Amino acid sequence: MNSIEWLDWPAPVSVKACYTTRTGGFSQAPFDSFNLARHVGDSEAAVTANRQRLVELTGVPLCWLNQVHGTEVVLACTENIGVDADAAYVRAPGMAAAVMTADCLPVFLCHRNGHQAAVVHAGWRGLVAGVIESTVKKCDGVGSDWMAYLGPAIGPTAFEVGAEVRQAYVSVNPVHENAFQPLPTPGKYLADIYQLARQRLQQLGIEHIYGGQSCTVTESERFFSYRRDHTTGRMVSLIWIE
Repeated sequence: MNSIEWLDWPAPVSVKACYTTRTGGFSQAPFDSFNLARHVGDSEAAVTANRQRLVELTGVPLCWLNQVHGTEVVLACTENIGVDADAAYVRAPGMAAAVMTADCLPVFLCHRNGHQAAVVHAGWRGLVAGVIESTVKKCDGVGSDWMAYLGPAIGPTAFEVGAEVRQAYVSVNPVHENAFQPLPTPGKYLADIYQLARQRLQQLGIEHIYGGQSCTVTESERFFSYRRDHTTGRMVSLIWIE
């Protein structure tokens, strides 16, 4: 199994994008082995070695963010490393926009001109609050000029939520109702975060949407999952321009 997987989408050749798996790194259990997060309790030396390996595999430095489940979007640059934000964009070569996940949805965005790209950390709170919309707006793009790729996230058979999550989405847009399937337990639902993201993207006029077939919870050998393991590592999704 590879440490990184490249996106299978028709992006311009200048745009490079990939996400990491949990394999091929230096961390010990329960962070085994390619954990890129410093905040989860893993060895500092192991995380540093894993981050260096990622740079060696991709050939590009990353703009690491302090993710807060919000809607702030920043330019991927040295000055913004460590700032509170949940999305980053690039407009020139030099540094990759990056987000960490372990069940939340990474959304890759690319303008068809190849001169703008972004990656979004879309947990259910940020998604319903409009983090994708904020990202496209920050990038000064009309939605129809963009394509999207939905990276590995918790799948529709594993994402159990309460009625308050369903209500948060339906109150914003009734179309979201069909992304929730009721469970036998009253007030409990299975949510399809991929479908919710597709609906938000389509509302922006983005019709070319790829990915969305993985499940971080059930694919335990391939991905970290906070919901499955609680104490675990994080994958990174990154996009840059060459």
